[in-house]
Amino acid sequence: MVTRKKNDKQSPPPPHKNYEQVVNEITERYPQLSERFQQVARFIMQNPNAVALESINAIALKCSLHPSTLVRFAQNLGYSGFKQMQVVFQTRLATSAPGYNERITALESDLQRNQQQGSAGFLQDLVVRDIATLQGMLESIQAVDLDKSAEYLSRADTIYIAGQLRSEPVAMLMRYLLTMLNRKVILLNMPGGLAPQIAMSMKSKDALIAVSFRHYAQEVMDIADIAESKTVPIVAITDSVLSPLAKHASVLFTIPEEEYSFSRSLAAPVCLVQSIALSLAAILQPGEDQPRIKTLTERLLRSEDAKKAHNK
Repeated sequence: MVTRKKNDKQSPPPPHKNYEQVVNEITERYPQLSERFQQVARFIMQNPNAVALESINAIALKCSLHPSTLVRFAQNLGYSGFKQMQVVFQTRLATSAPGYNERITALESDLQRNQQQGSAGFLQDLVVRDIATLQGMLESIQAVDLDKSAEYLSRADTIYIAGQLRSEPVAMLMRYLLTMLNRKVILLNMPGGLAPQIAMSMKSKDALIAVSFRHYAQEVMDIADIAESKTVPIVAITDSVLSPLAKHASVLFTIPEEEYSFSRSLAAPVCLVQSIALSLAAILQPGEDQPRIKTLTERLLRSEDAKKAHNK
């Protein structure tokens, strides 16, 4: 029989039972964390699969930090070290995303095969990363949130949209889609810094769609503050529950992304706003088997057909 020596040390039990508890504590403590710990927190929240699968050295390199910072971060949360915290992320991966390990391995193999192919390799790199992001979004976005956002937008007297910097194309696409669905829409991109002043006219029967990713546009944050003060429902599209938009959101959509590549892709946000618009179309077009957004040409043709039928 093997007896344990008195001086043998056992690691304390992990402070969290599951991944959700880790996320909740990081979110609650984020404003009080040091700048470096916030950097670690952002990476962990946006790349949970990488935390589960990769070594501490590889993760530290992606965070542009020393591995010891990751160890101290884990200890700050009550873990004996980074490896003990990593187990929680590995458990999440095994239970919530079966087969994800194989998919990431395949994607990484694709990247490695195309590293030396010049412009074609750049294209392959961007496409593969977009595929991975879209797959991750498909697993994380809940149908109940799409339905809830569509309900807010269907009931709103006026829909305000705020998105600047790289989020502006997403905001403009949303304006186009909602306008084609015959909704009253105001895009808050006025020159001269007037957007917050225009936002002051929002009422509780309206709705705001706010889109912002790191580094968050201050004007969008200001508009979200105004909306909250007026009890306007906010559909927020951002990158993390640590985003300043998260605290205001009536419905929160998060699209995690890597810290940096050449440029951050809009493929996933564009796909998401199309999904929100389709969910709204399903409410506005209850008799349609397949809700869709009709083009201006289709609208004109339908109007002409209606006039001809009326004249007969």
